[in-house]
Amino acid sequence: MLIVDDHEVVRQGLRFVLEQEADIEVVGECSNGRRAITAIRALRPDVVLLDMVMPDLDGLAVLAAVRDEPPAVVVLTSFQEDERVVEAVRAGALSYLPKTTAVERVVEAVRAAASGGSVLEPGVAALLVRQIREGERPQALDVLSPREREVLAGLARGRSNRQIARELSLSEETVKSHVSSILAKLRLADRTQAAIFGLQQGLVPLESALGTAPDPAADRSRRS
Repeated sequence: MLIVDDHEVVRQGLRFVLEQEADIEVVGECSNGRRAITAIRALRPDVVLLDMVMPDLDGLAVLAAVRDEPPAVVVLTSFQEDERVVEAVRAGALSYLPKTTAVERVVEAVRAAASGGSVLEPGVAALLVRQIREGERPQALDVLSPREREVLAGLARGRSNRQIARELSLSEETVKSHVSSILAKLRLADRTQAAIFGLQQGLVPLESALGTAPDPAADRSRRS
């Protein structure tokens, strides 16, 4: 994984914590957005831990530049305004965490992102739900097949494609196909928006889904 933050002390602290985990390897650090884009393309990390406010291109600019590239992005920032949260999620961030988040939750979010899952703090999840309710509403659930509703419920629980496939006795490719279909039918940009929509529709209880991450044991062989 790659750490991107303009404060050296923050980067060093995150690196120290993350490198205590046997399944996480920090391959680099960057102090601004422009260097981050270069490093992402050169190092090809699985996960990027990204600050939002930085000199020489901010976090949103980084997200826009690498949206079609491999890394999963976990935003770790001091800013929790509604507009910034929604913009980051729409730009492709899987998780959005305030810097006051406990380090254990940051590690959980990194592991989740490596498997395509999300970790959202309750306050951030509430902002996203409110924004979806106040914005353009997707079509109703009746446009989805029963199987697609089951896959959407898995997304709402923060499950990875691998976990959903195991729970529903499907192949990962089939789950991936269902996810693409769900996004197209509901006019949603990514799986995080789909997860929030699933929560909004009551497919799973909100309290049971907040902070849910893929089971680390299921992906123990993959290094972040």
